[in-house]
Amino acid sequence: MPSPDENEASPRDRISATPLFRKIILNATNNTFVAKGVRRYGMRLGASRFVAGETLDEAVISLRALNGLGLKCNTTILGEGVHDEATANRVVADYITVLDRITSEGLNVNVALKLTHLGLDLGEETAYRNVEKLVNHAASLGNFIRIDMEESARVDATIRIYRRLQAAGHDNTGTVLQSYLFRTEQDLTGLLPINPNLRFVKGAYLESPEIAFAKKSDVDANYVKLVERSLQAGGFTAVATHDVKIIKHVIAFAEQNGIGKERFQFQMLYGISTQLQRELAGRGFSVLIATPYGPDWYFYLMRRLAERPANTLFFAKSLFKR
Repeated sequence: MPSPDENEASPRDRISATPLFRKIILNATNNTFVAKGVRRYGMRLGASRFVAGETLDEAVISLRALNGLGLKCNTTILGEGVHDEATANRVVADYITVLDRITSEGLNVNVALKLTHLGLDLGEETAYRNVEKLVNHAASLGNFIRIDMEESARVDATIRIYRRLQAAGHDNTGTVLQSYLFRTEQDLTGLLPINPNLRFVKGAYLESPEIAFAKKSDVDANYVKLVERSLQAGGFTAVATHDVKIIKHVIAFAEQNGIGKERFQFQMLYGISTQLQRELAGRGFSVLIATPYGPDWYFYLMRRLAERPANTLFFAKSLFKR
């Protein structure tokens, strides 16, 4: 687990990437030369700041340490874009192993997963069948499954599958909404009647300005609006951000409107703003750390680098220290 001293939040850590910066990094993700170099040396040169290892055994060490600090966690087997049934079935089996290990270790950890990792590209029925199997297994262990949101082209299928799970009585599941998409306010309106469990993020994919806000200020304003609306409704709201200004606003809004701490949670990424995570937990807020692991960490890492210039600087400095 990264040491807290290395990961203190600094003013530079709070600088958000400009659209151009994000575009450069995300476009570079598919460059063969970049991919080869980062995959070969990335874990040794700084990717381990954001990824809790390449194996479940390595991840458990970090998860146990975070729980020891009073922090809840989720974990994800990194990977996406499965294109054959056999691979999707292996991923399901691996997640069953993860859920069983969480229980045997007595960890305060749930699971977040991508539907493309469970075969969404093979068809919606395949993804539903696989995620329902995991949701059922999680329920038998008293655990919870969060369905992550992916690119805009997959939003409709993700929401349909989440609604279908809810209609089938699977209340140990939630999903994610992204504030940079124009459509998200309407998506939230449609979900509120079922008292959803929702995580709100700003969005980490490269989307067209025709469907997504281009300005950070607009993304932030929409984020706050969505979170406020969710808090005033009947479901559970996961506020996934490292933005101190937004965090303070949410705390003040909840206090002013009599919204109890049990109705919401702050969620942050492994290895980022560790001091802030501890401070919030120390004040009695529920804080969950997204703690992914696995050998397929490349795309996850590149999205983290695209989100914040400080992340990229950290990674670049590691290269020159070799």
